[in-house]
Amino acid sequence: MSLKSFFAIPFAKIATRNVYKWANKPHKTQEKVFKNLIKIGKKTAFGKDHDFKNISNYQDFKNRVKVQDYEGLRAYVDRIVAGESDVLWEGKPLYFAKTSGTTSGAKYIPITKASMPTHIKAARNALLFYIAEKNDASFVDGKMIFLQGSPVLQDKNGIKLGRLSGIVAHYVPQYLLKNRLPSWKTNCIEDWDTKVNAIVEETINEDMSVISGIPSWVQMYFEKLIEKTGKKISEIFPNFNFFIYGGVNFEPYKNKFETLIGKKIDYIELYPASEGFIAYQDSQKAKGMLLQLDSGIFYEFIPASEFFDENPTRISLKDVKVGINYVIILNTTAGLWGYNIGDTVEFTSTKPYRIKVTGRIKHFISAFGEHVIGKEVEKALNDAIQGTDINISEFTVAPQVNPKSGLPYHEWFIEFENEPKKLEEFALKVDTSMQEQNIYYFDLIEGKILRPLVIRKVKKGGFHAYMKSIGKFGGQNKIPQLSDNRKIADVLENFLVD
Repeated sequence: MSLKSFFAIPFAKIATRNVYKWANKPHKTQEKVFKNLIKIGKKTAFGKDHDFKNISNYQDFKNRVKVQDYEGLRAYVDRIVAGESDVLWEGKPLYFAKTSGTTSGAKYIPITKASMPTHIKAARNALLFYIAEKNDASFVDGKMIFLQGSPVLQDKNGIKLGRLSGIVAHYVPQYLLKNRLPSWKTNCIEDWDTKVNAIVEETINEDMSVISGIPSWVQMYFEKLIEKTGKKISEIFPNFNFFIYGGVNFEPYKNKFETLIGKKIDYIELYPASEGFIAYQDSQKAKGMLLQLDSGIFYEFIPASEFFDENPTRISLKDVKVGINYVIILNTTAGLWGYNIGDTVEFTSTKPYRIKVTGRIKHFISAFGEHVIGKEVEKALNDAIQGTDINISEFTVAPQVNPKSGLPYHEWFIEFENEPKKLEEFALKVDTSMQEQNIYYFDLIEGKILRPLVIRKVKKGGFHAYMKSIGKFGGQNKIPQLSDNRKIADVLENFLVD
């Protein structure tokens, strides 16, 4: 055991105790964050335009600040991009995290001097919680890899611009730099295929202990390693015992991962976003991720079932309930106000407040009034593969409103690693789970408005080929797991098994 791993255990226990101090005082913590946001926000152009000086409580805030997405704040962001100070937050941002939007084109999400440290601290604390719970920090002596975007940053009127993961790469603690892979040179490679091949070469003979990234892209890395060596990941990296991920529900991918790895391992789920680091898994035993209440974010929630109503219910943390699907709204020290990031979450616990991500409010299917959401399709797929050797690489779901014959249906595009022996029986299991979860879907099937779902087999590598075809092949891009239109489905028709 090195000195680094020896001292990591007591440090982790102190850090986790400090986290639970605010986690056990959730409403007081959020009230403190709210007051600080308003105090600083009133000095900004946004605060002056929205009468922050007369806000003394949450109701005052709701009366003055509407819920909005990037387009709602775009006029203010454009002023910051043009070089103006004190627009959404005091001074100028340190960075813009560049993301792609469906309606806005490129989005420039500000990261400020106040918000940047919360991204780093939350990621660090996720590892410290794991160390404290396991009473083991031996992994810090091995090599660690974080599959991420290029750390090369551009300049936008004096403000650095890049992907969030590339920005964060500049903040790796000094004590981890010797353990961190890939090399800076490899990390700067833009072409994803070339980059993963280079990462394979750099890591194949190393003692990898921690691997992190979006599951579908880490899976690609694992497959290339196996193709090159003919060995399982656990044979290549015998000290690799846990995987860190975020961005998607991991359950549908878990069977495939454990087959590639060759043994069961632990998992740490993170919920980072360009807009703020929202939550992380604080226990291997409890469900959900600990909501970050002291990270400069004041949270609001709107029941997803009401979100598109004219006057939806809008509540703070103290009024949320376990098991309700909410759209999460952020107010942050980066100057995002009433900001809808588009995600839906569900509380798994209120003591402390833990959440799980259930999908995207724009990613749903309701072509016939069925209101199907991401959580339901993920659970249906997971129900169908439980207890089997079926492995799934990737999937997405879309409505087929105008079939060539017969009733309309939901069309599931699935890339199998190990496919079911009887596809029709597998489809029936998935459909049964959907009907059990969603009464609207059940009624439409029973009423002969829809017929049971249909599964289309995508060729191996088909989803990667699809992402390449639309110019979004890379570690930070994810395929929506369901959509209310045929935009993705129609292109995927070109990548089906004949």
